[in-house]
Amino acid sequence: MDKEKELQEELVWNAGYRMNESLRMIKICLDQLSEEQVWEKPNESSNSIANLILHLCGNITQYGIASIQNLEDERIRDEEFSTDSGYTKTELIKKLEDTISDAKRAFYDAPLTELLRKRNVQGFNFSGVGNIIHVTEHLSYHTGQIALWTKILQNRDLGFYGGVNLNAKNES
Repeated sequence: MDKEKELQEELVWNAGYRMNESLRMIKICLDQLSEEQVWEKPNESSNSIANLILHLCGNITQYGIASIQNLEDERIRDEEFSTDSGYTKTELIKKLEDTISDAKRAFYDAPLTELLRKRNVQGFNFSGVGNIIHVTEHLSYHTGQIALWTKILQNRDLGFYGGVNLNAKNES
């Protein structure tokens, strides 16, 4: 395998791994919350967990699927935040799972030329690699918000890394 293809596969695998980790953590959060709590907002200037999930689906679709696959951008961003009902926890997780799965497939299927090509998304000029990094970090950012709001609502540790020694030292 040539080095460029190897690097491409390493980038895509790691992005997929990080996206799966965020999804795993969001599922842990939703498992601890009621249907009502996922729509609850901490205050008027903040979003509910459900809104954040809808927002993530819109963002991942725009940056990670439509842009990389050269599809029509059909995102209506304001609806992600103005929606105040209409999805159960199960439906929200399924929507996020499907969106992440489609994005990972778009990443894996993209030829190197598409990952290097610059494109304008949401007013920003990124390559496909830039879009993959954006999708991964944006998902992680909002996963942290979902975790914080869940901790506030439940007043308990979420156990994301139960059984893992997070004090283990690096090995060479």
